[in-house]
Amino acid sequence: MHKWSATAAAVFALAISLYNFAELRRQPSTEMTLPHLFRLEKLGNGVRFYVRPTVSTRFKSENVEVINEARLRLTPADTNSISKRPVFYWRESVEWYYDPNSDTVNNHWSGDPAPFIVSQDKPQQPSFEFRANDWMYQAGRYEGSLTLLRSGDRSPLARRFCLIISEAAVNEMQNPQPPDQTIRFFRNDLPKFASSGSDAGCYRRDMD
Repeated sequence: MHKWSATAAAVFALAISLYNFAELRRQPSTEMTLPHLFRLEKLGNGVRFYVRPTVSTRFKSENVEVINEARLRLTPADTNSISKRPVFYWRESVEWYYDPNSDTVNNHWSGDPAPFIVSQDKPQQPSFEFRANDWMYQAGRYEGSLTLLRSGDRSPLARRFCLIISEAAVNEMQNPQPPDQTIRFFRNDLPKFASSGSDAGCYRRDMD
């Protein structure tokens, strides 16, 4: 009985070791979650779009995920809209900070558009600044997506969203008061829009 018990224990230990080895060697399962807040800003004849997703993996792995590129798409839902689809590009990454002197939230440069690494012990919350030149938002609903391209020919990470820009939001963003506060917040968790039918869950200006 002693020999059989020792053999069974050894086999069990070997199975556990092989399982742990396989777990460590497998590709990490990476997920992306969108924030509850987007920021839009008018800049001359163009627009800045700020988004800070959370990119993480729930499983331990010896391998790491490399994100090579970030892409933003925004398309008017109304095919008859006079607003053409903007062409956004990832201009840079920024950091946000509160300025008590002006009671505003501002940003400064934190990094160039470059690949970044995601692992279980190193989740990422990059704050992307996307820019579209020669485009201005019009009132209406927009269908959008944020896509992260991964190395190793792995399928991209993509999340869709909807954005509703009201006439009041357009007027406020194009004629900000005070003039130096050009950034406006859009949220998807406002309780007053929770029962808006197919538009529930869309990002809207927080003052609408």
